[in-house]
Amino acid sequence: MYPQLINHIKRYVKLTEADETTICQYFDLKKFKKKELILEPGKLCVGNYFVLTGLVRQYFVNNKLNEQIIQFGLESWWIADQDSLLNHCAATTYIQTIEASELLLLTEKNRVALFEAVPQMEAYFRVMMQRAFIAAQRRVGYIFNMNDEERYRHFTNLFPAFVQRVPQYMLASYLGFTPQFLSRLRAKKS
Repeated sequence: MYPQLINHIKRYVKLTEADETTICQYFDLKKFKKKELILEPGKLCVGNYFVLTGLVRQYFVNNKLNEQIIQFGLESWWIADQDSLLNHCAATTYIQTIEASELLLLTEKNRVALFEAVPQMEAYFRVMMQRAFIAAQRRVGYIFNMNDEERYRHFTNLFPAFVQRVPQYMLASYLGFTPQFLSRLRAKKS
């Protein structure tokens, strides 16, 4: 059993004890070392990952050969290259651990079977996708409506513990500015 996963699911849909047991049978526990690549461009994303412990990032390398982080995943968050999954095409992003991590993999084949076995899981995943879409919309709004300093202050107020776990250059990449700018902001705060 994976109580962390089950408790997360139960925040959004009702489950019986039998459902809980069934759900866990469709997931595979994967352990990764720090800085280990889980996915890279050109490979097929095999499924959705639920983070039990640790911290991961999803990023691409832009035309200037800079890493651009598009998503982080920490405990009880989902991460995957959804384009690769949905369209059965090569991934365009990397997924890499930042810390040693334990993830639960739900392969696409198992996801389809899980939806048949426990129909309310389809509603759960719909809610997860809606929440992810809302987060992406908000992030785009912050990028267009806030200056760099406002964006940094807003993010650090929302996620103070998370900011302490992420290397400075990764946080800068995610927020859309340079590590040097972030250093100046932090120095200014002191």
